[in-house]
Amino acid sequence: MKVIPAIDIRGGRCVRLARGDFARETEFSDDPPSVARQWVKWGAELIHVVDLDGARTGRMSNLATIRQIADSGASLQVGGGIRTLEAARRLFDAGAQRVIVGTAAVENPEILRELVREFGCRVIVGVDCRGGRVAVEGWQTDTDLEARSFCGNLVDMGIERVIVTDIDRDGMLSGPNVSLLGEVLSTGVRVIASGGVGALEHLAELRDLARREPRLEGVIVGRALYDGSLAPETVLGVD
Repeated sequence: MKVIPAIDIRGGRCVRLARGDFARETEFSDDPPSVARQWVKWGAELIHVVDLDGARTGRMSNLATIRQIADSGASLQVGGGIRTLEAARRLFDAGAQRVIVGTAAVENPEILRELVREFGCRVIVGVDCRGGRVAVEGWQTDTDLEARSFCGNLVDMGIERVIVTDIDRDGMLSGPNVSLLGEVLSTGVRVIASGGVGALEHLAELRDLARREPRLEGVIVGRALYDGSLAPETVLGVD
């Protein structure tokens, strides 16, 4: 199970939000590409990149920065504002290996089907949950969709991999939502966990789950790597 460092971009800066709240932003760097190069130096093979402006508005706003991050040498999975085939193509052209679809997967399933037909397993769905229900539009809007049933539908549509984020734990360092992850894993989909990891014991808890459920492939970590709660040189590049 890989630790995947996160780079969230807002206005060209590397930031983190608390529980997805745009009013609770912490800036960590005004140079996201240099952050990516440091992650690679410490062993990162895959970086999780989110265009927060795109997630909020539906229009990708940080493509030039994403292109520069792609030059770091790591593989990229990129999300935020991917609601058309053309948006996905632009990200692949910019150097992304995978694209993450969130809002469009809920609001426009036909676009998701078209993306899967064209790009196959390079398309991941971001399943962002608040209270077990899926949220969209940069986590600003809650839906009535229950995470487990939604992921079951995604499997039927040909989606092989999802990123499951517990919004209430994101940026809080309070530990992962293992129960939610277990529910989603029961659908047969491959899972990357996100939200809440802030200590080595949290990683140990997820590795225990991964031994029981090998479809848990990795965990995205953001704030804990930036503020020193986890030492990146010891956790990146380690299974």
